[in-house]
Amino acid sequence: MTIGGPSIPQKRQLNTAIPGPRSLELLDRKKSFVADGVGTTLPVFVVAAGGGVLLDVDGNSLIDLGAGIAVTNVGNAAPRVVERATAQLQAFTHTCFMVTPYEGYVEVCQALAELTPGEHAKKSALFNSGAEAVENAVKIARVATGKDAVVVFDHAYHGRTNLTMAMTAKNMPYKHGFGPFAAEVYRAPMSYPLHDGLSGAEAAARAIDVIEKQVGATNLACVVLEPVQGEGGFIVPAEGFLPAIAAWCRANDVVFIADEIQSGFCRTGSWFACDHEDVVPDLITTAKGIAGGLPLAAVTGRAELMDAVHVGGLGGTYGGNPVACAGALGSIEEMREHDLAGRAAAIGERMRARLEALRADFPVIAEVRGRGAMMAIELLDADGKPDAARTAAVSAACHQRGVVTLTCGTWGNVFRFLPPLSISDELLEEAFDVVAEAFAATA
Repeated sequence: MTIGGPSIPQKRQLNTAIPGPRSLELLDRKKSFVADGVGTTLPVFVVAAGGGVLLDVDGNSLIDLGAGIAVTNVGNAAPRVVERATAQLQAFTHTCFMVTPYEGYVEVCQALAELTPGEHAKKSALFNSGAEAVENAVKIARVATGKDAVVVFDHAYHGRTNLTMAMTAKNMPYKHGFGPFAAEVYRAPMSYPLHDGLSGAEAAARAIDVIEKQVGATNLACVVLEPVQGEGGFIVPAEGFLPAIAAWCRANDVVFIADEIQSGFCRTGSWFACDHEDVVPDLITTAKGIAGGLPLAAVTGRAELMDAVHVGGLGGTYGGNPVACAGALGSIEEMREHDLAGRAAAIGERMRARLEALRADFPVIAEVRGRGAMMAIELLDADGKPDAARTAAVSAACHQRGVVTLTCGTWGNVFRFLPPLSISDELLEEAFDVVAEAFAATA
């Protein structure tokens, strides 16, 4: 199954070493003009992409298991995204919604009200990036509750602004040297079944005990939680953890914010990861997969919370750019037309089967986990400790063989698999053949 996108041959083909000579030339140019702080996982320079393939400047076709970190869920240059964005480009590129509004912004907010969990009245505000969405969700919660404190969780990733760096758990590379950070941010223990062995109810009780003793509900504006943690290691909390945290928030006048920036828009086999346990957040932050590769983010939530902020308190020059809004409407059309939530579930079943087979062959794989097309494997050495070195070696071997893989996790020992939902079954199987080869080659 391949959905839309440019007519690029859907096959892996290597004409040169990875990276090739032209990519190496461009990498030298990057070193001259791009700040060193902007890193690159795999320095192949892309000229076209579609389906499940990236085409580089040396004519190499690579299988994409990253989707731009869960951004191109509908595939690169998906037809409805291109059509709508092109039409909008020809009409106008910008007015600033806060100066003279346009219908596309309203249409996106209406679609978000329909798609996000819960049947209550909802409103949205649009921004540019996930970090902006999270930061504005906290602003809304603070105004609505009149309280200041924010609780986040171990292994969390929420962004790179000052506030969201404070909310993010991992020091290197996200926080190191950038402090001091925003105040009134507190951290609670996350449910991490592989390492804590707790049930969802037990893990929630542990977290709530920390929150009540170290913060106090009377001081707490919001709890911010990724239903499936992203950069932290694709950690799926034990069943019951999310509902218990959400219920405690409701009982204590604390805003429950679901950060669905990486897990949203069909990625987990449902429109949103909260849906798997019927959790209804007060506010939900989205970005990444929302607009088919164009920069857009949103905070969506209960109308009374969203309306708590004074006029002019939310916004930004580019927030809800008309071209990005057009891309989002096209992306949502693609998701609906092709049932990409169902496609993600099918991809997840196929990936899980391949990864469980790998786990049987390679004991370094301690766990296969994830939801839908958001799957991960965690690597532990013979002593049960995180094996970041093997993780890096396997990933490098995949890259050399023409498969784009991404790693993550607090200890750098987790592979995250995020193929575009437009990938074919054949390409997916070939990609995991390569992953198996990479594990064997690094044994």
